[in-house]
Amino acid sequence: MLAVSRALMSRSRLLLMDEPTLGLAPNLVKDLFDTIWKIHDEGLTVLLVEQNAVVALKLADYGYVLEIGEIVLEGSSDKLKKDEGVKKAYIGA
Repeated sequence: MLAVSRALMSRSRLLLMDEPTLGLAPNLVKDLFDTIWKIHDEGLTVLLVEQNAVVALKLADYGYVLEIGEIVLEGSSDKLKKDEGVKKAYIGA
């Protein structure tokens, strides 16, 4: 949360986040994503790299699926949530 706060102090128009939930306890993950939601709702663009696909796709307007550094799929979050490959590999359905 300190890193997010520090980044917001610069009043940038874009916030880049790479695996912000890595190693956090589940209750802290929820708090962090609540904060990211608020930042997004206030109009700041957030570029988020995250392996927690379920939560990331709830937040995202648009997403990319990477495999070994290559974009293998892209589209709206709704499209990605419905994709059978994404469901099997990342969502667990």
